[in-house]
Amino acid sequence: MRRRRAPEAPGPAGFLVIDKPQGWTSHDAVDAARRWLGIRKVGHLGTLDPLATGVLPLAIREATKLVPFVEGGRKSYVGSIRLGEETDTLDAEGQVLRRHQGAYPDEAAVRDALAGFVGEIEQLPPMYSAVKRDGVPLHKLARAGKEVERSTKRVRIDRITLMKYALEEPPPGAREDGRPTGAGPRLEIEVDCSGGTYVRALAADVGAKLGCGAHLAALRRTRSGPFDASQAVDAERLARDAEQGKIDSHILPPVNVLGFPALRLSAEETRRVIHGGELEVQGSALTPGERVCALAPDGPLVAVMEVQPGRRLRSLRVLRSLAGPD
Repeated sequence: MRRRRAPEAPGPAGFLVIDKPQGWTSHDAVDAARRWLGIRKVGHLGTLDPLATGVLPLAIREATKLVPFVEGGRKSYVGSIRLGEETDTLDAEGQVLRRHQGAYPDEAAVRDALAGFVGEIEQLPPMYSAVKRDGVPLHKLARAGKEVERSTKRVRIDRITLMKYALEEPPPGAREDGRPTGAGPRLEIEVDCSGGTYVRALAADVGAKLGCGAHLAALRRTRSGPFDASQAVDAERLARDAEQGKIDSHILPPVNVLGFPALRLSAEETRRVIHGGELEVQGSALTPGERVCALAPDGPLVAVMEVQPGRRLRSLRVLRSLAGPD
């Protein structure tokens, strides 16, 4: 006999931005939010590697239906690239495959190399990634010792800035030709890029271009689409507020996130939208193809709608539970 699932705790639908701690997977964050909120309907808007920290937006309750409207968008990161070591995962969590033995490029050469990555580039997804091949995530194949052919994808680097070029001091007597023989220079960078960009792959490509190899040593995401670090709440505070029944205060209303014009509906219009009906645009500057947030008379988001030719509004997503009873 199948056990009946416990009813989900009531509460607002919207978006919760976690300041993901290092070591957590994106699924760890989802599982934690499910515990804190007492619900199952939680989804993340794009993965963040366990090594990385920072902005990880989660869709809560019926806001999971709105993920397609906020996915992608520009991402921003601050991170560190270690020159001189290549790893199998392209970051500091992997096994070192090769170490550079020669001289390292100077700061001017690094700046020139970084400038060459600005714009649209082709990027090969890492084997240690969530990309699937025949339904199997690449990282599972990689952990089984397999490497498969992958197709490159086009991504865009809007900005990559070298904030610091740091040489580590080697132990006494460990110099060769006046240069350190230990770890290579550490590059502190800032990156603005399109969704789907692997900063690990970017770090490895930078190392290849410089001829010394490299891996991503640290990474923090500061922006993901409409979400930024100012909205992110650390996991310890969220857990504490959950115990005190205050976690709902951190959920961002969908209308604040989507950025579409808001349209307040009457009670009759709300019922019509909930049952799949269209609306006529009255006295508005809205144009065909434009999307709007349709709001119930008492405030909650009822639907995301799109203006059709003939000045009709058609629903793209209806959030029935936010609209209250029919």
